[in-house]
Amino acid sequence: MTRFNLPSVAEVTLKNGAKIFCLHKGEAQFMAEEVKEYLKHGIEIQEGDTIFDVGANIGVFTIWAYQLCDRNANIYAFEPIPKIFDVLFRNARRFNFENLKVFPYGLAQEPKTATFAYYPAATLWSSADLDFSKEQIEESKNAVLRNIEATPLWFQRLPGFLRKAFVDYMFGRTTRNAERVTCQLRTLSEVVREQCICQIDLLKIDVEKGELDVLLGIEERDWPKIKQVAIEVHDVDRRVETISALLKARGLDAITVDQQPILKGSSVFLLYAKRQ
Repeated sequence: MTRFNLPSVAEVTLKNGAKIFCLHKGEAQFMAEEVKEYLKHGIEIQEGDTIFDVGANIGVFTIWAYQLCDRNANIYAFEPIPKIFDVLFRNARRFNFENLKVFPYGLAQEPKTATFAYYPAATLWSSADLDFSKEQIEESKNAVLRNIEATPLWFQRLPGFLRKAFVDYMFGRTTRNAERVTCQLRTLSEVVREQCICQIDLLKIDVEKGELDVLLGIEERDWPKIKQVAIEVHDVDRRVETISALLKARGLDAITVDQQPILKGSSVFLLYAKRQ
């Protein structure tokens, strides 16, 4: 897993004072605000916890959680896209390579290779579902225009036709020039065995429509080790209902489903669950 001669990348100082490596400063600052959504509805972390960050991107949640735990936590971060992983690797090395363990693969129902669509200008859109990004882009554009009250005041003050033109321009600019990359996927239970994990205090999943696939890679014997989950769920084929039932059957029966104001009316939800 050692990386040599890494190309230069940008650095940004987040609002909490953390200075991190990033691919795009604006995207990193956006993620720094978004990660706070994972600790709601009774989901908590504390010193000494073991945390899995599945879909870690450059590690904004990993670093934030590590700092919240007063730099006393064991965090396992997974990112399959090589260019993004290289930045995650740098950030882990900068903060604590022993406690922040990073892995250059994603998690799924079974070990395999998969082709991902990688968006260099908007890495958060990257997905193993090659058709997903186009659908998600249109849905997100419509959600922004529909939920005007959740946008910045300057945007609300624009005339309607200018708001639409601006949204079309921004989404178009950030999602062009997609690259197809081959990525490695393994199962969560494989990692549990190899790393001798006794307990996962929080399993955070944000994998752009691959969340059910991650959960199906957990063997029955490993479910009792998981105490809390926070998952971004794309509600296609009633996936929120399917995942809720799956978690309840495994004892994670304190479940809350929420949706960010900017995404009201879209298919993107946040699902929180914990053991009573």
